[in-house]
Amino acid sequence: MARILTITLNPALDLTVELPELRLGEVNRSEVLHSHAAGKGLNVAQVLADLGHTLTVSGFLGEDNQQPFDALFARRGFVDAFIRVPGETRSNIKLAERSGRITDLNGVGPWVDEQAQQALLARLEQIAPGHDAVVVAGSLPRGVSAQWLQALIEWLKDMGLKVALDTSGAALRAGLAAVPWLVKPNAEELAEVMGTAVDPVAAAQQLRDQGIEHVVVSQGAEGVSWFSRQPALQALPPKVRVASTVGAGDSLVAGMVHGLLSDHSAEQTLRTATAIAAMAVTQIGFGISDTLQLAQLENEVSVRALTEQ
Repeated sequence: MARILTITLNPALDLTVELPELRLGEVNRSEVLHSHAAGKGLNVAQVLADLGHTLTVSGFLGEDNQQPFDALFARRGFVDAFIRVPGETRSNIKLAERSGRITDLNGVGPWVDEQAQQALLARLEQIAPGHDAVVVAGSLPRGVSAQWLQALIEWLKDMGLKVALDTSGAALRAGLAAVPWLVKPNAEELAEVMGTAVDPVAAAQQLRDQGIEHVVVSQGAEGVSWFSRQPALQALPPKVRVASTVGAGDSLVAGMVHGLLSDHSAEQTLRTATAIAAMAVTQIGFGISDTLQLAQLENEVSVRALTEQ
């Protein structure tokens, strides 16, 4: 299996509240409260670990509430290359209704100054070589610019590393300019950076023409489209009962990276990645909890050429 580095610049302590239905302006009573050390890159890392890969995790963590993250790293066997900064890692509150609807209340993370940014680059210079791929995922913390992210991706590429990117907004726009190996926007994120009038297929082909090897566009229940050097493919997921959509995109990224680094066929790569994402929405939390369920979901994924109707 591969050695993979994930970089989560703005991790979060996810507090997920399960409740029957959210009633605005009223007292709501929760059924269950879950707490997870999270962030897109860490979510990706957990799925990749379940798939058998060796993980190094890095980014910025607040010093004042790092214990849940330390516990995750120890439990999962991750190599910890995070830079600690003053303050608390942000907390994100997710209200999960029985219908599957999720309401996000995302907190503000610590300020990451130039000294911490340089410390991360120094750490990455030591540990990044030797990895088979790097996944850069999630939003940017305060103090870190989109231009810094672009330079980071270009620097990692100069080391000879394959860089997968999953972010949005200005960070995605800057990241695309660095021409990563793989990008995974959803349709809305792609429209935001490429122009709302641009068809997702045309936008993805434009990114391919710019030199991005793999463009994966997720559209929720409508499926996943993958544009690469091979003919474009579309996967349609099976219908499942949705518990939470949190982590579905991260699971898709992990599945794609897994298949590509494992030299699986294009169809098998997309089928497995789509099944992992489908399984993610049936649970609260991150990772592959049931391999038998995953195998069943894989059998129910439909993969076809994108031009088929």
